[in-house]
Amino acid sequence: MLISRRGLLIFILGACAIGTGALAEEKRPVMRVGCTASQTGSYAELGKDQLQGVMMWAEDLNARGGLLGHRVEIVAYDDGSDPTRSAELYERLVTEDGVDLLIGPYGSDITHAASTVAERHGIPMVAGGAAAEDIWMRGYRNVFQIDAPAGLYMDLPMRFAHEQGLTRVALVFADSDFPVQVARGVRELARAYGMTIVFDESYPEAQTEFTDLARRMAAGQPEVLLGGTYLEDSIGLVKAVKAAGLSPKIFALTVGPAQRRFGEALGPDAEGIMGLVAWMRSGHVPMAYDFSYRYKQRFGSNAAAQAAYGYAAGQVLEAAVRLADTLDREAIRGQLRTMKFRSLLGHYRVDETGAQMAKRTYVMQWQDGYRLLVLPETIQDAPVRYPFVPWSQR
Repeated sequence: MLISRRGLLIFILGACAIGTGALAEEKRPVMRVGCTASQTGSYAELGKDQLQGVMMWAEDLNARGGLLGHRVEIVAYDDGSDPTRSAELYERLVTEDGVDLLIGPYGSDITHAASTVAERHGIPMVAGGAAAEDIWMRGYRNVFQIDAPAGLYMDLPMRFAHEQGLTRVALVFADSDFPVQVARGVRELARAYGMTIVFDESYPEAQTEFTDLARRMAAGQPEVLLGGTYLEDSIGLVKAVKAAGLSPKIFALTVGPAQRRFGEALGPDAEGIMGLVAWMRSGHVPMAYDFSYRYKQRFGSNAAAQAAYGYAAGQVLEAAVRLADTLDREAIRGQLRTMKFRSLLGHYRVDETGAQMAKRTYVMQWQDGYRLLVLPETIQDAPVRYPFVPWSQR
C-alpha cells in the first residue's frame, strides 16, 4: 500500500512469488484496472468491502497465471463517498495512471458521476454496487451493470405481501439515486397489485432521527413498511418505528439489515425485519461458500454482498477479456454487451444500454439473531416468519 502526496490510498496488487518466480513475475506485462472505493465518508464500510472483493479477485487471478499473459494490478483511490471526487479520480486513473480498464465504485450516485469519465474516454467500466436505472438511460456505451435494477429490489416482499392479502403500504426512502428508484419501483408494484400507498416520503440521506416521521407514518396504519435505506438510517428508522408503537406485518429495508452492525446496534429489535440483498452465501451461486471461507481467512470478517460485488465485477471483466482474447477496448466492450455469464453474484446478461436483465435480489430476515435467506422460497434457509411480531408482544 502506498500513500500518495495527496493522502489518497492506492493499492497495487500483484501475484506473490518467491525467488526466481518473483523475478519472472516482474518481467510479465501488466494490465492495470482502476477504480475508486469509499474508504471514508458515508459509504466507507460498504466501499471497503467492495474493494476487498476486487483485491481478492486480482490475487486469485494472478495466482492462476494472470490474464492473457499479463499480471493484473488494481489501482484504487479513496473517493470519500463523494461523486464529484470520484469523477476527478477516475480522470486521474485514465490520464495519469494509464489504466487499461475500469471497475465502478460503490453507490449509484457515485457511479453515475464516475461513468461519465469512462464514457468520455471510451474505456469499459463494469459497475460494482450500482442499481439505479438512470445510469443506463443516458445512451452510454461503456458502463455495464452486474447488480439488479433498483426498481426490482422490492419485488419479492411486495409479491409476498400481496399473497398474504395485504393492501396498505408505507414507503420511506433516502433522497439519493438508489433509494429514490427503489421507491419508484414500489409504486409501480403497488399499482400492479392493487395496493394502496398510505405514506410516501423521502428524507435527507444523512438523516438518522425519525421520531416525527414514524409518528406520522403510524397514523396511516400501514400493514407493510418498506424503506429505501442504507445502514445508519435503517437503524434509526427501526428505533423510531418501535417508539411510535407501529408494528407492520411486513417490515423490509434495503442495505442496512444485511449488515452485521444492524443486528449489533438493535439486538432483539432486529428480529423479524427483512433485508433486500443482492448476494448471500446460501444463494445457490457458484463458489459462494468457497469465497466466503477464503474471504474470512483473508480479511477476518464474513463476506458481505458488497464484497461479492467487487469480486464479481472482476470476474465479469475477466470473462470479457478472455472472450475477446485481446486488450482492445472495442472488442472487450462488445463482449460485455453480448456475453452471458454466471459470476459469484449471479447471472450476467445486459441489454443494449448495458443494464442488467438477468439478476434478481434475495430477501433475508433476522431470525433468532441470525441473517437467514427466506425468499425466494426455492432456495430459502428458513421460512419467512410472518407476521412481524408487534413490539408490545416481545
